Amino acid sequence: MRLLFVCVGNSCRSQMAEGLAKAMGHQADSAGTHPASAIAPNAVTVLEARGIATEGMQPKSVDGFSADDYDLVISMGCGVQCPVMRIDHDWGLEDPVGGPLSLYEATANEIQRRLNLL
Repeated sequence: MRLLFVCVGNSCRSQMAEGLAKAMGHQADSAGTHPASAIAPNAVTVLEARGIATEGMQPKSVDGFSADDYDLVISMGCGVQCPVMRIDHDWGLEDPVGGPLSLYEATANEIQRRLNLL
């Protein structure tokens, strides 16, 4: 399945979703409406602890993507509005940015649970 995960900063939830989806064999990308300057260190820690490589992952703008290239465009939450891009699902996940590692792990677990349901 071709999946695009969208959020505001593209530094935590959407990056973890991209990595987890790729590990399951999906074609996946992630982007943000206002990309951060870097991926959150705890997001990197969570992915690498699951054996997922994070080399080359960086926040990207939704402006560089077209929903037409994906089977599903999934918002991570936080009321993301992309006027030129359709959003198929809004997962409404709490943003772990600035939180403890345990919050990132819980978020990754919920993302994995939802990916398993696709």
